[in-house]
Amino acid sequence: MVDTSPLIGVLALQGGFALHVKILRDLGAEVREVRTPADLEGLDGLVMPGGESTTMTLGIEREGLAGPLGDLVRAGTPVLGTCAGLIMLDREHLGLLDVRAQRNAFGRQLHSFETDLEIDGDAVRAVFIRAPWIAEHGDGVEVLAEVDGHPVAVRQGAVMAVSFHPELAGETRLHERFLAAIRQGATGADAARTASPGRPGTA
Repeated sequence: MVDTSPLIGVLALQGGFALHVKILRDLGAEVREVRTPADLEGLDGLVMPGGESTTMTLGIEREGLAGPLGDLVRAGTPVLGTCAGLIMLDREHLGLLDVRAQRNAFGRQLHSFETDLEIDGDAVRAVFIRAPWIAEHGDGVEVLAEVDGHPVAVRQGAVMAVSFHPELAGETRLHERFLAAIRQGATGADAARTASPGRPGTA
């Protein structure tokens, strides 16, 4: 039987990583908090949570994580970035997502709000707190949702990034889809490895 408990890393240098850890574990994933390059080894997926992007940048530099994170993404490992995680992935930071995020685009803390967005056919509850939006994006970036004409959820290859905090609303559908895609990919890879390339077998 195929193991359906993927190992998911959650970047845990700063910010709201604990709720992501809880959601992923509740959904049946194994979770590892990522603080050093060694913590990235063997991961099936990675979540980059919200927080304070300047502090996260300093932590990534201090721990020497930028190169290993880039290697992980370029190898095709699925990534989910939320709020500051989106900022960290953009052109001006790690350069792993072909977007430019505009920080605090919706205003300061007092301008926080919640709304429902449709993403991949699901109604997703989104909490925006000092949230960015995507000011520019490349042709290879798929826009999944907008607020007032500004992209707030995008996908490029195996990377999905959103401007908001699903975890603060108890919203799990993005995490569910993230894990389902990882499990489906693992199942497909396992089937490809075990399929017979030769003559058909006998009944």
